[in-house]
Amino acid sequence: MNKKQLPYGLQPHEIGFLILLAAAGHYSGVQFRGMPQQLWSFSAAVLAGVAVLAARCRAEWLHLPNKFFFFALAAAWTALFAGWGNSTLGYVHSASLFAWLMDIYTATNADMGHGLLLPFVVLALYWWKRKVLLAQPAELWWPGIFLVGAALFLHVVAYAVQIPALSTVAFFAGIYGLTGLAWGRHWLAASFFPYFLLLLGVPPGGLLDGFTFKLRLLVSFLVEKIAHLGLAPDLIRDGTQLFDAQRTFAYEVAAACSGIRSLTALLALMTVYAFVALKSPWRRATMMLAALPLAVLGNVARLCVTVGVAETFGQDAGKMVETNAGYVTFAVAFGGAYLLARGLEKNEAAAAVRKQALRS
Repeated sequence: MNKKQLPYGLQPHEIGFLILLAAAGHYSGVQFRGMPQQLWSFSAAVLAGVAVLAARCRAEWLHLPNKFFFFALAAAWTALFAGWGNSTLGYVHSASLFAWLMDIYTATNADMGHGLLLPFVVLALYWWKRKVLLAQPAELWWPGIFLVGAALFLHVVAYAVQIPALSTVAFFAGIYGLTGLAWGRHWLAASFFPYFLLLLGVPPGGLLDGFTFKLRLLVSFLVEKIAHLGLAPDLIRDGTQLFDAQRTFAYEVAAACSGIRSLTALLALMTVYAFVALKSPWRRATMMLAALPLAVLGNVARLCVTVGVAETFGQDAGKMVETNAGYVTFAVAFGGAYLLARGLEKNEAAAAVRKQALRS
């Protein structure tokens, strides 16, 4: 073994990155919410991740043109959003968009906690696609400035009307535009995935309230119909609430259980899988679109288990399951995703065999 190489293929300089990553994970706890250590440790970990990516791709890095041009502009773009990114100054009294995002990502309900993981997932996928990216003709592409200009305009509007979520979109879009400016339209096309995964880290705010409410109604409706098949024939539904016959116990399809949390996680994972393992556009689209029904199915299964336990063992047992059975949602959803993935893989392999046979 190379003296400079550590177990599992780690390099000595990567130990520092792992330490920073562990520190960022430690300070992401709600007990540190609002403290400067959260943002600084996370920022340091992301920068270290970029450095590790460059070191892991040393040969490709040496042949990549306009590196310093891109990073200088990216640093200036980031500084803009660090100093003039958030105009609300409400719950987070900071002009930094990143401080606002960190407050959202580390909130107690943790609905957006996945936002802390996305930059590292994207960096890992850039490493996976490094050969594809470097195979593209890389050169200055001045039309990329229009993408950056559009992102800047969006941020100015968002800053004026105090919608930091739109400023977040503008920040990500601007960095994407800068990659096109530095390395060309072919790079933009080749890097659209995985870069657009970062958009899953944009806090939706109240924009999805109507959508999640409809999901809650759908879940409660489906649970009612299933319960009437024999699980709990006297179950009563009132909007998003489910009651026993005496209305002494309610199963609330709360906003946090509406499926949006599991939907976001599923969508991210299924999108990554779709682009890594599948080649056909329609199969990729099928995998991604399936996240919504699978999230609903998982939540229906969780509530059915809750109702069944309450009917069999009493309200206290049902309440305990309702509080602690979130794993049922993910087990059912991920199980369905696994079966769909295997089916699509086999279908794509069979299609490749048929195509090869026709060519022969």
